[in-house]
Amino acid sequence: MGRGKIEIKLIENPTNRQVTYSKRRNGIFKKAHELSVLCDAKVSLIMFSKNNKMHEYISPGFTTKKVLDQYQKTLGDIDLWHSHYEKMLENLKKLKDINHKLRRQIRHRIGEGMDDDLSFQQLRNLEEDMVSSIGKIRERKFHVIKTRTDTCRKKVRSLEQMNGNLVLELKEKCVIHPQFILHDEGDPESAVAHANGASNLYAFCQHHTHLNLQHHGDDPGFKIDDLRLA
Repeated sequence: MGRGKIEIKLIENPTNRQVTYSKRRNGIFKKAHELSVLCDAKVSLIMFSKNNKMHEYISPGFTTKKVLDQYQKTLGDIDLWHSHYEKMLENLKKLKDINHKLRRQIRHRIGEGMDDDLSFQQLRNLEEDMVSSIGKIRERKFHVIKTRTDTCRKKVRSLEQMNGNLVLELKEKCVIHPQFILHDEGDPESAVAHANGASNLYAFCQHHTHLNLQHHGDDPGFKIDDLRLA
């Protein structure tokens, strides 16, 4: 027995309706593809489901715009793009007006265009906006200064710690080598060094007992110099 005739009416069950839509959509697209290949026809199909989901088929090497252009050219008295072109012009006009207003506001904020017909209230609003902007700029500036100051203080503390570690290390070496003693510089040369940027100066001096040994040693040309660490 053959298939029974299906009554053409809205399918009430949403699930069955969606299944039927998917099957018949694929069948129509298959027939459109066969028509395009077998007959070298230019076919374009556009479908929208109940949920506004679009499905489209277009012949290979063809586009929907080409279909619409050819449709408009064939009929002749229909302009499909006129309304769209008018909307574009209207949108362009709005954008130009916004651009003009922004440029005018920028000129006012840099002190230009004051000869425009600005009312007292407009001038007052402009002044309030400028005061508010200056306050925000100052707040940001002080934040940047504070950040840089904190960074510099951290660097200073780190350098002071390094300097203290070096001093301790030098003192430990003086204990291991008692022929040298470590003391702060207080002579005029040290003052000059401090003026040139040195924060702490130390000198290694050979102890007197070792000086005597050196003078009576085999090297009479030995010369004692301070070793300074800045």
